[in-house]
Amino acid sequence: MWVFSASKGAVGRVGGMADGVKPTVRTHSRSQRSAAILLSVLTFGIIVASGGLLVMIENGMLAEMKTPAPRGTFMLSDSIHSPEKQDVDSQRDLEYQIIQDIRNRTIHTVCGQKKMPHNIWQLSAVQRRTLLKHILVNDRYKFLYCYVPKVACSNWKRVIKVLDGTLENLDVKIKMDHKHDLVFLNDLKPDEIKYRLQHYFKFIFVREPMERLLSAYKNKFGEIEEYQKKYGVEIAKRYRTNPGKTKGDDITFSEFIRYLLDEDVEKMNEHWMPIYNLCQPCAVRYDFIGSYERLHTDAHFVLQQIGAPFVQFPERQAWYKPVTKETLHYYFCSTPRDLLSDLLPKYILDFSLFAYSLPNVTDAFCRK
Repeated sequence: MWVFSASKGAVGRVGGMADGVKPTVRTHSRSQRSAAILLSVLTFGIIVASGGLLVMIENGMLAEMKTPAPRGTFMLSDSIHSPEKQDVDSQRDLEYQIIQDIRNRTIHTVCGQKKMPHNIWQLSAVQRRTLLKHILVNDRYKFLYCYVPKVACSNWKRVIKVLDGTLENLDVKIKMDHKHDLVFLNDLKPDEIKYRLQHYFKFIFVREPMERLLSAYKNKFGEIEEYQKKYGVEIAKRYRTNPGKTKGDDITFSEFIRYLLDEDVEKMNEHWMPIYNLCQPCAVRYDFIGSYERLHTDAHFVLQQIGAPFVQFPERQAWYKPVTKETLHYYFCSTPRDLLSDLLPKYILDFSLFAYSLPNVTDAFCRK
């Protein structure tokens, strides 16, 4: 059985607790547990109603929906704290478990439908090729990692190279080669692929969809000349009445959104392709879904699971500019709402499967 990380937390697989993971100490009051259960049910209902599963409903895919029973409770807290600290950690763990439960139920419901792919061989050739090109293989520690651009994938690739012995250390100052000395499932034969999917520990890391998009936009169109020339110039020509002699370095976020609206998700650049299309969580049963919001905690958990706790996940590069709440507020509230509303269906599975709230662009929010 498989259990997923919360968007702010992480858990192991059901059927035997992972090393270092303790069962929840049941110190919560009855009112806390009742409130948690109610919140879980309500949030799951909101995700369904928000549109995440409406696509499936419209296609008759939820005719016989059955909600699975809760799959158990786990905590990441692995040290003794003061009573006050324990209360805080206990509340945080409870919140993580709620999100984890929502993810479990949503993924189980969505991926259990007949029209959804249940293994990689049920994917189209294009879908399967994209997936296999994004799953990294480590035979020494027996794990598969589906990398998602803009979700710390460069640092995960560094970790994999260190574990393979092809990189001496995790010095983030060294320019990352994203292909050399790495093995992808796409490099293997069908029987080798099947064996690893069945027997290796499989994990991915996810991020709030709109934050990931904004991060890609700011990085690629604000800093990378290659993307400015390849995509920026084309976007300007396509959506400006008089594009002039642009270098593609002045593309607005609204223009970028218009471009995404006209793109087929299966042909998008990997930096803004939906996570669902990159990693196919219905076709591949991941043992762990980590969250960018709890990157180091979840990364430490994965490293323990694969037998490499001696590796310290790298810190972000010094030049890294995080997407703050203020930045999100500015860009979202400066973008026409109809563009954002039209864009959401393309990323709705990322929101619903991974239990992220839809972006708030109400007048009240934007006046803050």
